[in-house]
Amino acid sequence: MIRKQPLRRRIVIAFTLMTLAVSGVFSLGIVAIVHFVEEHLVSQEMSEELDSVLEQDLAQGLPPRLDAKTRLYASHMPGYEIPQPLRDLDEGFSELVDDEFAAYVYIRQIGTQRFVLVQEQAEFEAREKVLFAVVFAGFMLSVLLGCLLGWLMAQKILAPIIRLAGQVRHRDQLLLLAPPLAPDYPDDEVGHLAEAFDSTLSQLRRSLERERLFTGDVSHELRTPLMIIATSTELLEAAQLGEREQRQVDRIARAAEEMRELVGTFLLLARAKGQPVKMTGNASLLSVAQEQTERWHSAFAEKGLSFELIVEAEDAGQYHPGLLGTVMSNLLRNALHYTEQGQVRLLLGAGCFRVEDTGPGVPTDQQSDIFEPFVRGSQARGEGLGLGLSLVKRICAHQGWSVTMYSPAAGGSCFEVRLG
Repeated sequence: MIRKQPLRRRIVIAFTLMTLAVSGVFSLGIVAIVHFVEEHLVSQEMSEELDSVLEQDLAQGLPPRLDAKTRLYASHMPGYEIPQPLRDLDEGFSELVDDEFAAYVYIRQIGTQRFVLVQEQAEFEAREKVLFAVVFAGFMLSVLLGCLLGWLMAQKILAPIIRLAGQVRHRDQLLLLAPPLAPDYPDDEVGHLAEAFDSTLSQLRRSLERERLFTGDVSHELRTPLMIIATSTELLEAAQLGEREQRQVDRIARAAEEMRELVGTFLLLARAKGQPVKMTGNASLLSVAQEQTERWHSAFAEKGLSFELIVEAEDAGQYHPGLLGTVMSNLLRNALHYTEQGQVRLLLGAGCFRVEDTGPGVPTDQQSDIFEPFVRGSQARGEGLGLGLSLVKRICAHQGWSVTMYSPAAGGSCFEVRLG
């Protein structure tokens, strides 16, 4: 359907159809005029010629005086018998055309006498074919020219729109100092579209700046209380505590360390100012995985879950330890949160890793939305806000990584992160 075609193609199609309609009507008009002129003028000429023969030649007993291409037949004249193919024709003008013969036929009935005037038209038929061939060639040429004109007009019409689209897509448009778009365009529909983009981009820039400032300020202000919590935890660990109290102190220390890393991650993302500049580091995938395994092993054990780190293939990449650790930590926390029994596995491959669990999984119709902010699965529990997986997706997009989720046939969930 034309409505689903690109705008450029729709303009070309419109020009082509318009040319097709105009050229078609013009060509059909020429053909109709040729046939009209051929029938009426030739019919009148042959009628006058037959009148001349009847009144001047036959009335005086003279043979008909006709040119070499014209012949007279009469039903009552010996030597002028009407050929069999012409006997059944209606009175008036007719045209006979076949592969070997072309002629005009004019028949007049006077009482019981029937006169047939035949005029060869092979030469005119040949010229008529040439004329029709020229008309058809002109028709096809007009359609091709209409298509070409449509393409050129589409290029000219869409040039400012394509330019505007490129400016809007440019990443610098999200910067606060980005110049407005509307002054570059005239006061027409494209200019109004540029003004609408300016207004929307301005609101988006302010929103992004507010988010960046908020994230940076909050992250910065959280460092002081986190330092106090960490210091207090170290003092408590040095004291003589019972087994139950020691577990609680360990949980506090672990939570403080996670929050400290999150604060560092938020600060890194805030300093990026929305620019997708990949941050490099010198940490290997295995070292980050071992660190996370050491941190989360006790939490899985406390819940009665089996947890293991499996190296399926060696990886030689170097990554930012904070960002990679945050991604891995959030996926492990998600697995811990939703798995009540069974096991959780962290599998390392070449340029990728997976977190598999035996939890309830995520329904297929929800898997595409699970990484959106504030979206929690149908099996959600606790007081989480649904921001962990959103943060994972944001970090992966920032670093040029990809994260996908699927439910294996055996059940549970699998989150796969490709680091490249």
